[in-house]
Amino acid sequence: MVKHEITYGQHKIEYTLTRKNVSNINLNLKPNLLVEVSANHDVPIETVNQFVRKKASWILKNTEYFKKTLPETKFEREYVSGETFKYLGRQYRLKVIESKEECVKCQRGFFNLFIKDKNNTTRKSKLMKQWYKEKSIRVFDDSLERIYKLVKKYDVERPEISMRLMKARWGSCIENKNRILLNTELIDAPKFCIDYVILHELIHFKHRNHDEKFYNMMDVLMPDWKRRKEILDLEVVKNL
Repeated sequence: MVKHEITYGQHKIEYTLTRKNVSNINLNLKPNLLVEVSANHDVPIETVNQFVRKKASWILKNTEYFKKTLPETKFEREYVSGETFKYLGRQYRLKVIESKEECVKCQRGFFNLFIKDKNNTTRKSKLMKQWYKEKSIRVFDDSLERIYKLVKKYDVERPEISMRLMKARWGSCIENKNRILLNTELIDAPKFCIDYVILHELIHFKHRNHDEKFYNMMDVLMPDWKRRKEILDLEVVKNL
């Protein structure tokens, strides 16, 4: 990974370049404002710089977007009434309610957290995380059920799903275990974005690299995938 810099008008844009065995030049803007680029070893640095320069307007626009949203995400959860949580693309406010029976319910735009001791932050955190985990399993499995039908005819074996918190990606295809690993934070995204991630990983069982065949298959099976990816990156990734 090597740092480079290009000039765009009065702006200087730094990026890190990683050489990989890929067919396309790929660019990713992280929530920490780091611009990451990957390209094949055979691609000249001048070509990479030209690619980044073409993306400069998009980079600057979304850098400002992240600068506005990042301060909102840098806090520790206290699990008190009024805090907001995201679920399937919507924001919900938390209501902490003292109760003998402990559970979490999503009702009318609120997360109602019923708990014996309203001051027990550890217990509140555990209840919320358990609720998210149970919902994630159900939502991800439902999405796989829908999207697998699109690729079944291409002789792709139906994989299993597992979950893990990941900071750099939404999903990963583990081919030798016939498994898709999904980021636990993906449950924050709308269902149509979750469908996009699952299709993306399913196609990797057929085409390992992000080459022309891979993207052609994406275009055929989900013509609006680029829009779904854009929504996922801009509306959800700020919470990672």
